[in-house]
Amino acid sequence: MSRIEQGLHQKLLQKMSPQQIQLMKLLQIPAGSLEQRIKEELEANPALEDDPEPDQQTEAKNETDEPTDQQEGEERDDSADKEQTETETEAEAEEEKSDNDELEKLDSLDDYLGGSAEQADYMDFDEVAEYRMKQEVDRDEQEKKQIPLAMSHSFHDHLLSQLSSLDLTERQRELCEYVIGSIDEDGYLRRPLEAMVDDLAFSFNIQTDEQELREIVEEIQLLDPPGVGACDLRECLLLQLYRKTEHPKLTDIAIRIIDEYFDAFTKKHYDKLQKQLSLDDETLKKAIGEILHLNPKPGSAFNQTDNAQSFLVPDFYISNNDGKLDIMLNSRNIPELRVSNSFREMMHNYQKGARTDKKQKEALVFIKQKIDSAKWFIDALKQRQQTLLLTMNAILQHQREFFSTGDETTLKPMILKDIAEATGLDISTVSRVSNSKFVQTEFGTYKLKFFFSESLTTDEGEEVSSREVKKILSDMIELESKKKPLSDEKLMSELNKKGYNIARRTVAKYREMLNIPVARLRKEL
Repeated sequence: MSRIEQGLHQKLLQKMSPQQIQLMKLLQIPAGSLEQRIKEELEANPALEDDPEPDQQTEAKNETDEPTDQQEGEERDDSADKEQTETETEAEAEEEKSDNDELEKLDSLDDYLGGSAEQADYMDFDEVAEYRMKQEVDRDEQEKKQIPLAMSHSFHDHLLSQLSSLDLTERQRELCEYVIGSIDEDGYLRRPLEAMVDDLAFSFNIQTDEQELREIVEEIQLLDPPGVGACDLRECLLLQLYRKTEHPKLTDIAIRIIDEYFDAFTKKHYDKLQKQLSLDDETLKKAIGEILHLNPKPGSAFNQTDNAQSFLVPDFYISNNDGKLDIMLNSRNIPELRVSNSFREMMHNYQKGARTDKKQKEALVFIKQKIDSAKWFIDALKQRQQTLLLTMNAILQHQREFFSTGDETTLKPMILKDIAEATGLDISTVSRVSNSKFVQTEFGTYKLKFFFSESLTTDEGEEVSSREVKKILSDMIELESKKKPLSDEKLMSELNKKGYNIARRTVAKYREMLNIPVARLRKEL
């Protein structure tokens, strides 16, 4: 029988503070979402302000630094009365200097995060007002007009607006609205009729059956765009073919292909289709052309608004100035931030009050925590900018030839460890940066992850990037004869002839990563 015993054990654990966790989250936020994150922090922390006006306190102080003769006389006359006051002022100034010296020692974020809110409850924060974050680029150069977004009806609104053209009763119209709401963004009604019957009974207290709903679906399939309301691709194509009237004979052949030989058509078994339908090459080619011109996703044309609203915002800009590559961090949505002057004044006011008062002490601790939080957030934004620029600069140095020419074949093998060693950052930090950031170049906009790739060895023992091999593979498939596409085995053979030691399974892997189908599905008539 085992006994329960107490023991003393020593363990080494690595834990991240809540501030460090938030810093990591802030680091991986892309430029398009950073503005919203800053707005959330401004709303949550009243001690944080944006767009501060220039501080005039220093100028006002300078104007009153030089005493007049009259003031000197008054000071000499009242020197005895003010001696005690001056002594107290010097003591306060000395204490303030000591506190400010302690603040200056916190020059690294790690040291700052190590402190606690309870320490230095009555610390003077004269320097906090000067603590702000300035943008590296002039605001006038950053201000750009907002891109106007076109207003348009959604796909479901488009369908609902056509119901008035159908001869429907009030009940049928209500059922049509429900069914249209069940159609997905591609235009398909993939939900079983049985499930909709149950949902109408339990959720809307409408009693119906599958036959009535099937009639409603047939009414909806008369609406535009053609093919809407189909349950699968086969039905969608047939609905579109039934409406075509330009080439009746070819349309009839196309309908037979989809209705009777859909599986053979999807697998591109054209020889089987030609034999079963007794067609010559030219007629089969035209019939297939009729099908290929159909829209497999009728609702896709109505999703343009969503695409416009989710436009890509690059995090970096790289420009080529006479051979010199310059990096600029996108800071157009980052406002100037500083600690609130009103909170600084409240800190001083509560310091002058009775420190034994419990409520005043609690208020002082609250203000101190908010100021600490605001200062940390500004620190974190600065460190985010420094980390991004450090990482991007290392990537630029490693892939300088690509950023100069735009030729993907010049990309060098590069993994996260290479950039981590070059920057002194942790691999996880480099991963957070590369997974969510984009860079705009004169050759296009790329995700940072695009520049990372494994290495392959050529016959000469030289290491090349897998990205280079993918580019060559893509070019070979693009130039192949579509009547006789190259198999993975032949692609491997051609790459081996070019000096790339690559196996057939690796060719298949890269082809799938490029979203290129197998040779049989690339065949055309």
